[in-house]
Amino acid sequence: MSSLDDAWERSYWVWEVLFAVVYVATALLVLFDDVSLAEKVVAETALAALLIGFFVAGRRIVRTDDNPVPRTVATGVLVVLVATAIFSDTTASFILFMACPMLFMLQEIRPGIVLTTALILLDPVAAVVRSGWENPSLPILLPMTAILVVFSVLAGKFTTDVIKQSAARAELIRQLEDSQAEVSRLSREAGTAAERERLAREIHDTLAQGFTSIVTLTQAIESELDTDVAAARRHLALASTTARENLAEARAMVAALAPSDLTAGTLTEAVRRAAERLADEAGLRVEYEVDDALPPLATATEVVLLRGAQEALANVRKHSGAESVLVRLSAVDGTVRLRVRDDGCGFSPDAPTEGFGLRGMRSRVEQVGGRLSLRGDASGGTELELEVPA
Repeated sequence: MSSLDDAWERSYWVWEVLFAVVYVATALLVLFDDVSLAEKVVAETALAALLIGFFVAGRRIVRTDDNPVPRTVATGVLVVLVATAIFSDTTASFILFMACPMLFMLQEIRPGIVLTTALILLDPVAAVVRSGWENPSLPILLPMTAILVVFSVLAGKFTTDVIKQSAARAELIRQLEDSQAEVSRLSREAGTAAERERLAREIHDTLAQGFTSIVTLTQAIESELDTDVAAARRHLALASTTARENLAEARAMVAALAPSDLTAGTLTEAVRRAAERLADEAGLRVEYEVDDALPPLATATEVVLLRGAQEALANVRKHSGAESVLVRLSAVDGTVRLRVRDDGCGFSPDAPTEGFGLRGMRSRVEQVGGRLSLRGDASGGTELELEVPA
């Protein structure tokens, strides 16, 4: 059998309550039964051994041990102790309300039915052994035994089905979680491959052609320097214009490109490296905090968070005059939040605070449905908070 997980695991306490109630009731009935002291002692000892065995090893075997050897040993011990208690005092047969369900937990349905039927038949057999066929309780005991056998088989079938369905459901959930992780990984890889393909086309159609033009113009200038200075200057101006256009194209492409830091690792690692670079270059104390498990994010959203962290840290280095910086990534109510706080000079509320970098960051954040806020005052300290949906 599989380990008992999911709903069965959560409701297992009900079985332990049943075990306790049946055990206490049976032990009291045997204690006050009208039999000899020796028979009482043997029956109570067998019941006590059953209780101790359950708490020492039985409950662990039932819940978590899939090895058939311990299950077989536990089954044998259970049958022997129950049989000993019933043959010593037939009143101890009430313990069957606990023993029969436990047999179905330890064994598959068919051996469970056989063993349960054998235990239930011990009660009339013990009555015959003690008082013979003239025992006055047999006319009532035999029909009750037949009813109990049918009831136990049906209850055992139900119990076994619940255990199997619970284990199957737990396995299905595990497979779904694995599948979701695999889909997320494949989606990330597919997105990265598509972005690389797009970039390759962009480079071929723009930058490569521009560089080819610059090389051609440079060769023309080299041949014209001594013969046609005017043409050389004209070609030089054209080469300069082409270079500027290529630079503008490169900047536009970089703005839309998934950063190499993300293709080489996770978002948390990329932000950590950006924070460590600031500490190394500017000599600041930089603290980096991140939640243990951030939710999976789309590549575009990760780019927004990384670019936001890079821009915020660049502003700290250029404008704040800070000595320490805190960078924190956290998951909050279905969103991922980036917070960058410094102890620098701050800014005046009346002064313009959004240069090109912040405007570009705000535009990126709005494209993914996020929110950007900047807080601070002239007394010192600035905090940037960027929040995007997970």
